Amino acid sequence: MTALNRKLLRDLWHVKSQVLAIVLVMASGIATFLMSVSNLDSLTATRERFYLEYRFADVFATLKRAPLSVGADIAEIDGVGAVELSIQAPMRIRLEGFADPVRGTLISLPDIGAKQLNRLYLRAGRMPEPYAQNEIVLGEAFATAHGLHPGDQLSGVVGGRIEDYQIVGIAISPEYVYQIQAGAAFPDFERYAIAWISRRALEAAYGMDGAFNSVALALAPDAHTERVIERLDPILEDYGGLGAIGRVDQLSHKFLSAEFDQLKTMATVFPAVFMSVAAFLLNVVFSRLISTQRDQIAILKAFGYSHAAIGWHYVSMVGVVIALGSAVGIAGGIWLGRALGLLYMSFYRFPYLDFVLSPTAVAAAIGISLAAALSGAAFALIRAARLPPAEAMRPEAPPRYRNSVLERVLPRRWLDQPTRMILRQLSRRPAKAVFTVLGIALAGGVLTIGMFQQDALNFMVDQQFALAQRNDLSVSFVEPEGYDALAEIRTLPGVIAVEGVRDVGVRLRAGPRSVLTGLQGLGNDSSLKRVLDVRSKPQALPTGGLLLTEYLAQMLNVRRGDRIEVDELQGARRHFSVPVDGTVREFIGINAYMELDALNTLLGEGERVSSALLQIDPPYVDEVYRLLEDRPGVAAVGSRKAAIQNFYQTMAESLLTFTFIATLLAGLIAFGVLYNTARIALGERGRELASLRVLGFTRGEVAYILVGELALLTFAAIPVGWVVGAGLVQVIVRGLQTELYRVPAYLSTETLASATVVVLLAALISALIVIHRVRHLDLVEVLKTRE
Repeated sequence: MTALNRKLLRDLWHVKSQVLAIVLVMASGIATFLMSVSNLDSLTATRERFYLEYRFADVFATLKRAPLSVGADIAEIDGVGAVELSIQAPMRIRLEGFADPVRGTLISLPDIGAKQLNRLYLRAGRMPEPYAQNEIVLGEAFATAHGLHPGDQLSGVVGGRIEDYQIVGIAISPEYVYQIQAGAAFPDFERYAIAWISRRALEAAYGMDGAFNSVALALAPDAHTERVIERLDPILEDYGGLGAIGRVDQLSHKFLSAEFDQLKTMATVFPAVFMSVAAFLLNVVFSRLISTQRDQIAILKAFGYSHAAIGWHYVSMVGVVIALGSAVGIAGGIWLGRALGLLYMSFYRFPYLDFVLSPTAVAAAIGISLAAALSGAAFALIRAARLPPAEAMRPEAPPRYRNSVLERVLPRRWLDQPTRMILRQLSRRPAKAVFTVLGIALAGGVLTIGMFQQDALNFMVDQQFALAQRNDLSVSFVEPEGYDALAEIRTLPGVIAVEGVRDVGVRLRAGPRSVLTGLQGLGNDSSLKRVLDVRSKPQALPTGGLLLTEYLAQMLNVRRGDRIEVDELQGARRHFSVPVDGTVREFIGINAYMELDALNTLLGEGERVSSALLQIDPPYVDEVYRLLEDRPGVAAVGSRKAAIQNFYQTMAESLLTFTFIATLLAGLIAFGVLYNTARIALGERGRELASLRVLGFTRGEVAYILVGELALLTFAAIPVGWVVGAGLVQVIVRGLQTELYRVPAYLSTETLASATVVVLLAALISALIVIHRVRHLDLVEVLKTRE
């Protein structure tokens, strides 16, 4: 082993605690990056494999009813490779021991042979026997939520008749990886089920003999989805077609894609911040190390070591830190990636998880850490290589003595000698103080972005379910009803208020852009559902135009005064052009709004409503829920309380899980920054502090000099950290904007206070460690002159 290599090991051992802190910070960045990237790659690979093996369709369409012979016309469309015609029927499920009503969708299976598209992966049991009348395969999400297994039974109402069904299998479908009811914002595994049954049985139960109401298409490799849809829609229009959609707009796939987009954002922001902190720490540690080794560098150069050899020696030290940080980070990233992937598997219904850790991702993580480390230590390394021997032999010139600003302003008796020493140290080295403040602020900012997600979710719930949507229950009708249906509902026990809503599926077009969404008609005197402006104030509905949610207006690239084309996708399929009257702020979904009577006039159907909002006396909510569920004209009943629970559950299992891990790592970073700050200060001033002890200063006064400086820098960094955190939050939320929901950049005082407490706690622990070292300072050893 060469002399320089032995020196390298001794130097690393001498600063082992600082090196360990840097390694942990760097490992946190690498682990976060690999956790995010491996999860994204694994889920994407799993999804693509599942789609391919079980033939997930490319185009989907629903309609009222069409004869099976129409399938031949569909198959002749240029670009269509396979056609799957099926029946989908709404079902009401009754479960013993579960009081809440349950809705479901019953889907037909071929009586002979397997499905061509959207095939089932059997998790347990078997497929129904050919032509079996009461055997069903149940979706895994609902079965798991209720502990159902093959051999169990459940009762369901289909087509107005009660049937007892035997569960013969538990399955997963690529069509329902993210199982959610149409029209719902979030999944509810306990109250919504998917099941499959033989075609003959469903034809008889739902009155669809020789017909279908759902079609799925697989396209040829060179086919264009839009062109196929343009030819499919006219075929289905006479049969009540609601407009075909491509895979990109299929509900389950759309939700998955939105989640994956958010993972991409997390994989970028958090590691970038962590690596920035690691670069800062490396700069501080190596600058201090080279400053204290000036005489050693001079001696090495005097003995003939070249500038390159000296530079390479310190680069090797950085390399050791990178190697240790990479090893720990890669191991941690693999472990966290697998653990988070298994957690996602309980939410996304894949039959398996293909864990992917690509060499490219590992190489990128090491490359990023290498770039961060070398950029952080670059200035110190250049100083070491260029330091002339004669200059290095001399100690650094002491800074010029002068009173600090506070000493010149405040009466002298207010500041004791140790306090004046603290203030002078900070004023003599302002650059170092500024960089230390920025480092601590960055640590506080990382904590802030880890904690803000809960604030944002609470704000979303408050806006959506307290200010905008204030009903207790919502009722969707099978077909639009007259206003007299509202009067009938008002007679139910405990009902305080009822308001009608007209919901219409539409395609909005503005130039080359188009979006499938819902158009809602609300009464201008509506109090149970209100649209809010950017100041969260109720906004009046226009009688001759539309209000669009902000994100929808951005998607269409329209503003107030522009006209957009509206294509009705149901009923008479009218086409009309209306102006945009303004935008409203909503964080869940995308919608267009119009005054109720004005919308009914445009649709030409008279006074009609497709859903109702109910305010109910709390003791009667459950009773009214059950009464409405039993009505034949009711398609679905929704509870605001259940919607809030599902919202939090969905977010907790996806977004909050990631940020919880990131917050823990951010806490580690905060401690690493503050501990390094304290240890470097002790290392730089050890000789000075020992001299003060010899001159008669007490251990407490000497410790106060160090701890007081740390405290001042920490308190100065806290408000800066709030600003840094707010800026990082803005960066993150830009990547969390999707059609499904938009996370607002909202920070509460509780989050800022929590981040502050963590920073102060890290500072306190660091201070206690420093105080312990000061108390056990070996004065003779410290004051020895190094040879």
